[in-house]
Amino acid sequence: MATAGGCTVADPRSRSLLRLVSFCVLLAGFCRGNSVERKIYISVNKTAPCVRLLNATHQIGCQSSVSGDTGVIHVVEKEEDLQWVLTDGPNPPYVVLLEGALFTRNLMEKLKGRTSRIAGLAVSLAKPSPASGFSPSVQCPNDGFGIYSNSYGPEFAHCREIQWNPLGDGLAYEDFSFPIFLLEDENETKVIKQCYRDHNLSPNGSAPAFPLCAMQLFSHMHAVLSTVTCMRRSSIQSTFSINPEIVCDPLSDYNVWSMLKPINMSGMLEPDDKVVVAATRLDSRSFFWNVAPGAESAVASFVTQLAAAEALQKAPDVATLPRNVMFVFFQGETFDYIGSSRMVYDMEKGKFPVQLENIESFVELGQVALRNSLELWMHTDPMSQKNGSIQNQVEALLSTLERSGAGVPTVALRRLNQSQPLPPSSLQRFLRARNISGVVLADHSTVFHNHYYQSIYDTAENINVSYPEWQSPEEDLNFVTDTAKALADVATVLARALYQLAGGTNFTDAIQADAHTVTRLLYGFLVRANNSWFQSVLRQDLRSYLGDGPLQHYIAVSSPTNTTYVVQYALANLTGQVVDLTREQCQDPSKVPSENKDFVTLMVGFGILVFSLAVTYCINAKADVLFIAPREPGAVSY
Repeated sequence: MATAGGCTVADPRSRSLLRLVSFCVLLAGFCRGNSVERKIYISVNKTAPCVRLLNATHQIGCQSSVSGDTGVIHVVEKEEDLQWVLTDGPNPPYVVLLEGALFTRNLMEKLKGRTSRIAGLAVSLAKPSPASGFSPSVQCPNDGFGIYSNSYGPEFAHCREIQWNPLGDGLAYEDFSFPIFLLEDENETKVIKQCYRDHNLSPNGSAPAFPLCAMQLFSHMHAVLSTVTCMRRSSIQSTFSINPEIVCDPLSDYNVWSMLKPINMSGMLEPDDKVVVAATRLDSRSFFWNVAPGAESAVASFVTQLAAAEALQKAPDVATLPRNVMFVFFQGETFDYIGSSRMVYDMEKGKFPVQLENIESFVELGQVALRNSLELWMHTDPMSQKNGSIQNQVEALLSTLERSGAGVPTVALRRLNQSQPLPPSSLQRFLRARNISGVVLADHSTVFHNHYYQSIYDTAENINVSYPEWQSPEEDLNFVTDTAKALADVATVLARALYQLAGGTNFTDAIQADAHTVTRLLYGFLVRANNSWFQSVLRQDLRSYLGDGPLQHYIAVSSPTNTTYVVQYALANLTGQVVDLTREQCQDPSKVPSENKDFVTLMVGFGILVFSLAVTYCINAKADVLFIAPREPGAVSY
């Protein structure tokens, strides 16, 4: 469990998330088959549900009734078509097949007000992505869980100075009493529309005659009200039932972290051992469960950090640097900073080898793929800099970054007014615990450049990753895009800055991120996970996690997620070194010839270390981490 103040998640691990999404044609013989069911139902397979999520105080999301919800299909291609569903149609309830471009808060509020006439909603993907943007997140992401509050930096609390995500309409944080599904396959959407045209569409606006084409949506979830209620019900089940049913589970996964130089994992670093932290996030989300491409909101930044780790590892004198570097990839940051909150908690409780006192500086990559011109903005916290010592350290950090960027003409590092607050970032969770010198690097000076933040449209196209049509998948894998070149340059700046922050003086200009590494990572995470490079990185039994499409970056109830696995092994691959040793020698350095022992120790130290979020105690009493609760027989909730 990854509990943070009482939140739970439904457990779809051993049961399908939705029983059936199908459309039902009440016309015998429409579909050939040997059974009545096959003649009546046609399953729609490529779908994604809106799920029920719980936190400590309330619920959001969607769910169906216990047996599912069935309604007559009505296609809404323009807002005027909604009149039939809301008032005029004589055969409610209706299942609305909604064009993706119309899926807005304004329209959804109209549907929400007439639930007696609405059985559910099926949303088709908008192609191309909505030109005006679409973000179902809120305008102030993770509000209340960072450093700013009414008692600390009140002028910055609740994003009073900057609404970082101005396109956020908060749709993903609303509660709907009917099921909502995303239709991911264009061909399946066409079949449903054809059924509607054949049976439900009458000329001159008159009521169609029976039989009618209908759709059944099933995504029932047990969880209701709040995490507290859900956990109590789970406790009763486990106490009094012979075969207890899982009611809800917490969102849980793993942070991934690695040290540039090996450390003794059996104890703590000495207080004088200083560490430079390079951080970013792994996860994103959208309105629909496990559809979170997160190209700009997550992927571009963690790919850039992976490339920076590889570049820094190749510096000849990394083993002798005065200070260590810790690369951290936080999971669950979308939901109230789960990953960074857990790491801070363990540092404070002495359950992590690095303590807060060991952190000398903190460099975080925010959204970095949509730079205007060459600009990369350096965000700092004005409140901690009221301490003169911290202000001097932040000034030194900014100067180091500027020096590192001076040799990369395609990246122009820019400072911001010291009175401007930090954007939503993991650094805020660390600053809540201790004043440290930190900076967040981002492509935006104020509001996000990302018009599809935490939405289904934050895809490869959003960050301008595209390939010539005539190329094969293998050629695409190795085709260096302009985006890959730009992110490699950011990775070069980061790696050079980390080298200097760690005390390096000799090889700054020689540190160079590999654009080929970046392009392979982008292709694997955003286009096709099942490619030759990812297959070579993962061990054989994990290769089944690689699908023919992009990986999704929604933190799950079953962990690790596919993204966590791939990042873990990619980091080990990019920062490790190939040696000619047997398995026994690798696992037992005493069997290695003496001249190679130091190298083996170093190799083991560079190996990836996974930091678990799976805990049974709360991070703090006020944390508001989300859970998902299942239905019968298997679904999810918030």
